[in-house]
Amino acid sequence: MPKTEAELYAFLADLGISVSTVRHPPLFTVADSQALRGEIPGGHTKNLFLKDKKDNFFLVTVGEEAVVDLKQIHHLIGAAGRVSFGKPEMLMELLGVIPGAVTVFGLINDTAGRVKVVLDQELMSHDVINGHPLTNEATTTIAAADLVRFVEATGHDAVILKVSLS
Repeated sequence: MPKTEAELYAFLADLGISVSTVRHPPLFTVADSQALRGEIPGGHTKNLFLKDKKDNFFLVTVGEEAVVDLKQIHHLIGAAGRVSFGKPEMLMELLGVIPGAVTVFGLINDTAGRVKVVLDQELMSHDVINGHPLTNEATTTIAAADLVRFVEATGHDAVILKVSLS
């Protein structure tokens, strides 16, 4: 059973990480997000749930405006050949979220450590990062350093690489 938004906040609180959350209508795309979220400072995320031909899974988190070359990214992230988008069933199984709500916070549900996370270097240059708290009906703001602490606390390596072309 995937963790709830409340369980995510409790996990963050247990780590001593404070976040702020803004509620809004469901957001499914970056365009929706830009139109409906209001003024929330910091880096806003776009998340790519990818898999390679050997069923290795990757969560690549970049800035909302970032351009990513999906034909070449496998060289950067250590995938076995070209990548494609992971199926919604695997997204739910591994990260506990639905398409449109993909988020780095979903790593709390990947207790087996099957997903390799890659945080874009440009995104991580922001003081604060914004992502969905397991639902696309809210945006949670977290300090960039605390995001790295969260990722590591879920048992994942916080790999920071330049994956965006912008």
